[in-house]
Amino acid sequence: MAPQASPEGRKAIFTPERAIEALDKPFYDAVAPAEFPKATLRFRNQRWAERVGLGGLSDAQWLRHFARFEPLPDSLEGPLALRYHGHQFRVYNPEIGDGRGFLFAQLRDDRGRLLDLATKGSGQTPYSRFGDGRLTLKGGVREILATEMLEALGVETSKTFSLVETGEQLHRGDEPSPTRSSVLVRLSHGHIRIGTFQRLAYHDEGEAMGRLVEYCLRHFYGEEPGEAPAVQLLAHVARRTARLAGQYMAAGFVHGVLNSDNINVTGESFDYGPWRFAPSWEPGFTAAYFDRSGLYAFGRQPEAIFWDVMQLAASLRLITGDEDALTGAMNLFPDAYQAALVEAFFWRLGLVPGEPEESMALVQAAASALDETKQSIDRFFFDCFGGIAPRTYPKAFDGALSVLGQFAPRKTRVHAYWRDHEPCSMLIDEVEAIWSAIDQRDDWKPLNDKVLAIRRMGEALA
Repeated sequence: MAPQASPEGRKAIFTPERAIEALDKPFYDAVAPAEFPKATLRFRNQRWAERVGLGGLSDAQWLRHFARFEPLPDSLEGPLALRYHGHQFRVYNPEIGDGRGFLFAQLRDDRGRLLDLATKGSGQTPYSRFGDGRLTLKGGVREILATEMLEALGVETSKTFSLVETGEQLHRGDEPSPTRSSVLVRLSHGHIRIGTFQRLAYHDEGEAMGRLVEYCLRHFYGEEPGEAPAVQLLAHVARRTARLAGQYMAAGFVHGVLNSDNINVTGESFDYGPWRFAPSWEPGFTAAYFDRSGLYAFGRQPEAIFWDVMQLAASLRLITGDEDALTGAMNLFPDAYQAALVEAFFWRLGLVPGEPEESMALVQAAASALDETKQSIDRFFFDCFGGIAPRTYPKAFDGALSVLGQFAPRKTRVHAYWRDHEPCSMLIDEVEAIWSAIDQRDDWKPLNDKVLAIRRMGEALA
């Protein structure tokens, strides 16, 4: 396959990998993909296809690989359903695993990172329980919108690589049925979850956990295991997940289901279900109708992710007796979160952070004013990008706006995006309107236009 140029000017050559096979059991089960009645390509992420050397595939080749799941050359010989457990809304569940997806291939991007191509909606596995292993087309469309928006807003996220409509009629209890079906492929920096470690601890598989720790250190963090590899990995995970929590808050994003099986040890956001973007800085705002206690509400997300990191620390006790060191590594999270929140907040404001105390004071003042006034989060960052504060803002913002000019701009407002009348947002009404156009009229233009608008915003912010 010919080399493909990446957006950053590098030559991305398809570089297949199969590193996961070194782990062998008890980490996965070989499975077969579902056979779908049809395959209609609905979304192809050409931008990321170029970066992993797959940009030269024809649409017919694309469908063979990402709808029929013909193996990519020299990558995995067949799909693997990964095994894991997890706490779901703080209740431990040993009956889960990849129930409607599998790891399809591994490869490297133009930065040399090991990446996974994994599926959602690709059929039943040993972990499907009573599910049909399918994904609704609406669920696939929503994942495109979530990942594109988060990527543009600087959040470490999986990428929606492909969406194919599959021609089945699905029945769901939480949306009008029958509804259209799809299979999605996501590109991610690994699919090892905190729940993967929890499963090994549950079954007392210390040798396997040691191998998994080494796998994660080498392939995700580029390090050889040291004297205390479990502590070494936990410190990385604490920092990376703290970064994710800070990025979520600055993006105004509510994942909705921050269970320990949904937290990747690379700190990369993935697996999007009932997500929403908060219209205003409302700490109690929830995304999932079934989150009746507000466990994963907007303002509780840092706490929820930290709780999941605590479960990783508890699992790693299986292979190390140094509980003080584990506690110390785990407790890197709070300070790392504060630093990450400042970094993400200032990045979205187009400013360079200054001294930590002064920078955090700006974040706190802005968050307090946003909470008090219910001003749109997106509007605030749009109006104040580059440190130029409008004079028409409510008085509650006076404390934050008075210090904006003290910080150096990271980027100025030269991009045409900053001359728009409204910021690019992703609130639930627009999400539903985009889906309605597809559902009612098979009109994909609103989705395609929105993806272009999001990427344009991303260019202005980057």
